[in-house]
Amino acid sequence: MNRDIPQELPARRGFTVSYLGKTLLSRIDPVAQGERLATDIIPKERTLYLCPSPLYGYGLSIILEKLQSSLTSKKSAILCIEADEQLFEISQKALSAFDTNNDGFPSMAIKKVSCAAEACIFVRETWGKRVFRRLEVIRLSGGWQLFPKLYDEIETTLRREFALEWGNAMTLIRLGRLYTRNLIRNLSLLPLCENITALKFGSAPVLVMGAGPSLDSMLDKLQTLGAETGRDKRRFRIICVDTCLPALHERLILPDLVVILESQHWNLKDFSGARGRKIGAAMDLSALPSSTRVLEGKRFFFATPWTHMALFRRLEEAALLPEMYPPLGSVGLSAVALALNISAGPVLISGIDFSYTIDAFHTRSTQGQTDRLLKLNRLRSIFDTTAVFKEGSFSTVSNNGKPVRSNPALRRYRDLFKQEFGAENRLMDISGSGLNLGLKTVSPEEAIRILTEAGQSAPYEPGASFPFKNEKIKAFISGEEETLKQLRDMLTGDTAPEPARLEELLDAADYLWAHFPDCAGAAGRRPPVTDLGFLKRVRAEIDSFLSLWEISRASMPG
Repeated sequence: MNRDIPQELPARRGFTVSYLGKTLLSRIDPVAQGERLATDIIPKERTLYLCPSPLYGYGLSIILEKLQSSLTSKKSAILCIEADEQLFEISQKALSAFDTNNDGFPSMAIKKVSCAAEACIFVRETWGKRVFRRLEVIRLSGGWQLFPKLYDEIETTLRREFALEWGNAMTLIRLGRLYTRNLIRNLSLLPLCENITALKFGSAPVLVMGAGPSLDSMLDKLQTLGAETGRDKRRFRIICVDTCLPALHERLILPDLVVILESQHWNLKDFSGARGRKIGAAMDLSALPSSTRVLEGKRFFFATPWTHMALFRRLEEAALLPEMYPPLGSVGLSAVALALNISAGPVLISGIDFSYTIDAFHTRSTQGQTDRLLKLNRLRSIFDTTAVFKEGSFSTVSNNGKPVRSNPALRRYRDLFKQEFGAENRLMDISGSGLNLGLKTVSPEEAIRILTEAGQSAPYEPGASFPFKNEKIKAFISGEEETLKQLRDMLTGDTAPEPARLEELLDAADYLWAHFPDCAGAAGRRPPVTDLGFLKRVRAEIDSFLSLWEISRASMPG
């Protein structure tokens, strides 16, 4: 077993390189072997080629030349990674002879890594976000056998990160404009609402409800408590997602807080039957403003910045930005994050499943389940096989060992949940048909015991202290209107063009273009002011946003 390997391979055939019990190179002609593997690679556009343990880099020069000369491989690159210190030094020395600059775009980079997170950070720092669409692995030596688990984890994580980046970009392209429009509308509501920081549950236990099928068993248990389900008599608090409201209403369970993230109108039916109910609402600043009109409880705003925009910075500087939470993409994840901040007690989770069954996507009595039952007839089954077995869905095993269905999007949310909350020891998952969340699991009976233990709860109704003042909001809106008017005048030629000022105005009003396909999901990426097509698209956005600012200011109380 060789513990020290040569810095350069001798120029003769039949030389074997072994290290830590693994054969790294054992070919009659390892150079030719590497070059043959490289010759078979067909360059693809926006592809990151992951090369674990490149060692002496045999074959990399051929791949690099292909990437730099082919039009089809635009924005493609090679990432060489190494986990061993000695092998990294050898690889770094061998690769230093390559010309990796391709018109300012690094065609190849090397990094010593000890975990998948390091590789992800390095990719973002070297090439930026939303550059690569796919990842391919090339193995030019046997060095990958030394740390196969680590290299596999890096491959899996990078694939997931690429998918998440592009998925987020597609969401921003489709909904980014709506998010900003809702934010502008909601600014006029701020004087009548609280910052989420005003709401505290003390050390009371909190039950967080998602709308997954597993919630049914927990709701049945709560009903057995009788009067304890009345909010004024129970010692625990209930935070639910908006989709849960009909299911709780049918069982006469009054939640303390409903969390609302939805920016579109799809969830308005969830509020049917809730008129006059004194339920507090925690609402994202980008949520549909009409979502809480029927509720008579207090409204609390929080903010989940969906992309980097100067608008958020200005709101924060003006003390008009509610408490910020990370944009987790799922109302269930946001509900858990809120619960952990609002209460210092244990937080139990039910119905955050990230899975479904052949006959149920949500808990009973939710709007989706009710609509499905109403449409039943001799020709339409309760089983929605088209949705259950659509391409990409898969069968898996739930927390309680029973088979369930899921899909890649739900699995990504589950993985994000584990990443965000897996180390939180106050969290417990109530055993059910959901996917494993990486938390301690408790039975419904044990959950009831924990929830009903005496806790020191803060009063549900916080003191009235509205931090968002009319005058400050109106002044802020007037400033935004003035920015758009100046930008419009410059783009229409009503004022003399000043390139520096135009750059400044475009960056200030970045919400006009943050959702453009060529800008979405890439922080700070904007076409230059010489791009006439881009300026025309910006001009087309101004009037509608200007009108929205004016309406928001005019609709403010007082």
